[in-house]
Amino acid sequence: MTNRSAADLAGSEFGFTHRAETDQPFENALANARDNRRLDVDDAVALLTTGTDTDGIDPVRKEQVLELADRRRAERVGDEVTFVANCNNNVTTACNVGCLFCNFKNTAHQFETDADGDHSGFTKTPADSRQIVDTALDLGISEVCSVSGLHPAFALNAEHHEMLATYDDPASEVNYKPPERYETDPGTYVEQIEAMSIDGIHVHSITPEEAYHAKRGTEWSYEDVYRTLRAAGLNSAPGTAAEILVDEVREVVCPGKITSADWIEAMEGAMAAGLDTTATIMYGHVENERHRAMHLKRVRDLQDRTGAIREFVPLSFVHENTPLFEHGVVDGGASDAEDELMIAVSRLFFDTIDNIQSSWVKYGNAKGLKLLNCGANDFMGTILSEEITKRAGGSYGEVRSVGDYVDMISAIGRPPVERSTDYRTRRAIPVDGGPYGPTLGPRADGSPMFGPSIRTGERNTVAADD
Repeated sequence: MTNRSAADLAGSEFGFTHRAETDQPFENALANARDNRRLDVDDAVALLTTGTDTDGIDPVRKEQVLELADRRRAERVGDEVTFVANCNNNVTTACNVGCLFCNFKNTAHQFETDADGDHSGFTKTPADSRQIVDTALDLGISEVCSVSGLHPAFALNAEHHEMLATYDDPASEVNYKPPERYETDPGTYVEQIEAMSIDGIHVHSITPEEAYHAKRGTEWSYEDVYRTLRAAGLNSAPGTAAEILVDEVREVVCPGKITSADWIEAMEGAMAAGLDTTATIMYGHVENERHRAMHLKRVRDLQDRTGAIREFVPLSFVHENTPLFEHGVVDGGASDAEDELMIAVSRLFFDTIDNIQSSWVKYGNAKGLKLLNCGANDFMGTILSEEITKRAGGSYGEVRSVGDYVDMISAIGRPPVERSTDYRTRRAIPVDGGPYGPTLGPRADGSPMFGPSIRTGERNTVAADD
């Protein structure tokens, strides 16, 4: 929803208890932020709405928030704009969860050997995943990111397959069907992680939702699951599947998904297993600004307990091809002003998370660069292939080269820096005319990732099957 009155209308329609209202005046909230006092939920509501005393976002107040957030960014992390040389390798689109904001999935029964009709989805074997990552390593990547649908044949390992098969009706009780029911066997989570873990590449995978799927029907803890996967080669876990960490919103947009408490428990399990994580918010659908502020507070509380969140990633809802839009539940996504304020308030709210990402996949180049002056300091990664946002209607492309990053970041007068997934290793890139290529990957030697044809939109062989 694009303004406070629209969000409140949605809240009335869905019976939301939490509303975008606060007794905290905007001036007080801004003063708290300016004086570096830790913000509370009411402060965040006041800043996200630019005050709830009038409808809509006040442009003058908005600029005050953005300027303050940009100064805070410079104080906390300096002027460097970071990015990672990475590739996406999503294993399968088969999923039965039915989230209404998602068009990435294909109903899992379509993948069965006796299913009628065609579908646009895919499932990769562990061998497929290994080949994709192996090829991408030659381009210089240092990270593979993998987020996938919840395929009913996916299990943590062979023992998990045996446990799931003991149920009287595993399909309905634990969302499980054996691999032989499907045209393509996705292997196990352990096999996929092992396949992608080549030459010391950083494997960033297994969301809280996937971890739940990898322990369903068992007494295993999230820590048990993540320890098993870490032993297989997993290096860090993406904190996606968070959406909005307020259950009255989740009941509308993803009623079949894990609860807010489950997401937090899974994240704590990943951290207990020794993994770094990220955290996200997916906003701009049916939620209001109080929901967004409550989400920020829950992420910050988690970071206070664990200290293992390396970056926060605001993800603006892309609506065009999603069930929420097609069924008339929403008529669009967040406005430009809302996107700017989401980045800015995240910077001001998180005093223990240094890195705030601007996603060019969600925002595009122009707005993505603008958000780097609203509190963000990271500009995502090269990714080489993107399916989730594209299937939802995103139109900002699937690939960036190191040269593209140098061109864009230097255009706003900021120094480009290649980083590792965990931000602990960085390489400042001298802007000397190039050519530019990645240097942090196991096989990286500074050579450009690919030729001009890719930079004009043609996809390379790494992305061809995604």
